[in-house]
Amino acid sequence: MPGLFITGTDTEVGKTYIAALVARDLRERGCRVGVYKPAASGARRIDGRLVADDAVQLWEAAGRPGRLDEVCPQVFEAPLAPHLAAQAEGKQLNAPLLLDGIEPWQKQYEFVLVEGAGGLMSPLGDDLYVADLAAAFGYPLVVVTPNKLGTINQTLQTLMAAAHFRRPLDVAGMVLNWPTPSAGDASPTTNRRQLLLHCHARLLAEVGHGATRFDPTVDWMALGRADRR
Repeated sequence: MPGLFITGTDTEVGKTYIAALVARDLRERGCRVGVYKPAASGARRIDGRLVADDAVQLWEAAGRPGRLDEVCPQVFEAPLAPHLAAQAEGKQLNAPLLLDGIEPWQKQYEFVLVEGAGGLMSPLGDDLYVADLAAAFGYPLVVVTPNKLGTINQTLQTLMAAAHFRRPLDVAGMVLNWPTPSAGDASPTTNRRQLLLHCHARLLAEVGHGATRFDPTVDWMALGRADRR
């Protein structure tokens, strides 16, 4: 079935924001979209229950499909990599569930959006990485890159990781996201041109700071179809 795997060049680059915009865009086009985040850490405790803000944002953007606890089946409180956050709570990250948790979405929805934790090479165990999940699901990658100083290097490293992982990962393209502007950072005026010059991946769109639309619009369904891969 069609789907996309949303990854980023680092943490705090706007992966969830972009994934939510994609989910909302698909829903507005009449697509029944499922959203899945295999694991999340840094969750808040509300009424004795751990709640991952990222999962809530994805769920709301997709129109509240299924159950919230199916969006992100493994939620931890410590702001660490998920497997380390689990250890801090005296638990263990359930590696099979990282993969199996997507099944309800694949069975009942037309399109699945998966958001990874951190970047592609963020570890989920001693020899398990976010890239392993991307490879197992087989969905093309959308790489979120922040429009700030240092993004060219980080984007190239992410694309190299995708190309040279255990097996090459398909990259649908990049989204240049404008996070909170940083005083004195002149790189946003040059980053787009530098990405086009140095990266082999397609620049799909830009999202301005606080924007709710992609520029230009993107046919996400076509990008995620199996026949484009």
